[in-house]
Amino acid sequence: MTAESGAPRKSFASRALGSGAWSMANFGGGQVMRLASNLILTRILSPDDFGLMALVSSFLIGLNMFSDMGLGPSIMQSKRGDDPAFLDTAWTIKVVRGFIIFATACVIAWPLALFYSAPAFAWVFPAAAISMLIGGFFPTRIDTAARHLQVGRLTMIELANQGIGILITIAAALILQNVWALVWGQVLGAVVQLAMFHYMLPGHVDRFRMEKEARDEIVKFGKWIFFSTICGFLLFQGDRIILGRVLTLEHLGIYNIGQFLATVPGLLGTAIAGRLFIPMYREHPPGESEQNRRTLQRTRFGFTGLLLFVAIGFALVGPWLVDQLYDDRYHRAGGILVAIACIQMLMVVPLSYETAALAAGDSRGFFVMQSSRAMIYFGLVLVGAWLGGLTGLLVAQGFAHLFCYPVSAWTARRHQAWDPRHDIIAAAVAVVGAAVALTLHRDVVAAALLH
Repeated sequence: MTAESGAPRKSFASRALGSGAWSMANFGGGQVMRLASNLILTRILSPDDFGLMALVSSFLIGLNMFSDMGLGPSIMQSKRGDDPAFLDTAWTIKVVRGFIIFATACVIAWPLALFYSAPAFAWVFPAAAISMLIGGFFPTRIDTAARHLQVGRLTMIELANQGIGILITIAAALILQNVWALVWGQVLGAVVQLAMFHYMLPGHVDRFRMEKEARDEIVKFGKWIFFSTICGFLLFQGDRIILGRVLTLEHLGIYNIGQFLATVPGLLGTAIAGRLFIPMYREHPPGESEQNRRTLQRTRFGFTGLLLFVAIGFALVGPWLVDQLYDDRYHRAGGILVAIACIQMLMVVPLSYETAALAAGDSRGFFVMQSSRAMIYFGLVLVGAWLGGLTGLLVAQGFAHLFCYPVSAWTARRHQAWDPRHDIIAAAVAVVGAAVALTLHRDVVAAALLH
């Protein structure tokens, strides 16, 4: 029986397929709503507003990642992942963490405002951080649903949450017509999320409890996740942190529009991999049998093929898409979209390996992988931006993903998940797709990056 139902347990293959399909539906529906919201808001607010909020969001994500104890993965991989005492302890830690994030945001807001010469940041950042405090109360039943690959209802709730949050943001933009609309849309959206998860998602009702055994297990597993997510921040938000000093807020806002569209493949891959591959690796370790290895191989080919198809599509139609969707203020975002989409083609090749260590409970191995990649990536991107501005940063990103690949492959090989045949074929497709897109749009890309 499942944790949430008395119905007979479906086969793993059926649940995995369903989880992957629901994750795609969640991501696709969410991206469509975000795009519609983006198109409306860019006609109400200025590029400066989007640039400031991009900077705020990067640091909020940073605080979230710098304090991450891997509570979700802990619940998903632990043998006690359905134990009420374990869930209560994880939830209690998460609530405390939410308050710490908010307090930290209040303390560092003014120094960061001075560093980026953005006075409004000092007030916008702490206000936006209220959403992180509210998020600390989100129930653990979100993670138990993912643990059992039962994400249908969770997906519907998340899509409804996102739709309501977008409507709140648009209403606030029409009234306020400044960056505060984005802030209050985020905060009130978090309140709606909390209410809907609490009342509409079945499962364990969390309460404050701190069981020593559960706490020790979470800390033992999570201490390496904590260090790993600090490295993840440099990997996934380092570009905007650096560009906040290199570009004006207006140009950062334009970059953010191009990045929003171009990173769809990577975000889609992360959304699917987090909910699909941890359970797959946990229940069907590739080293246990040839059948497990073949099952993962087929899944990985389908997963990477989908992401490459999306990335190549965005790279080919990027400039036209931006010109059709946005006004002339955002024209340069088309060339930026093409460049970042080509980088995404390289990034998605090893994406299916990243959860192999977590599924095996090897959080230390995951940290080694993330820290190595972070040093390579952030070091190259920092030097690239220093030497060549936006152009240098993007070129450095491409090389960074190439140099990070051996680290991902090493981690996958430790857990018998490495598939060199898959990687060679996917890399060849990525190189050809990127070459075609850059050749087709070379003038647009050059104009966007060298302006």
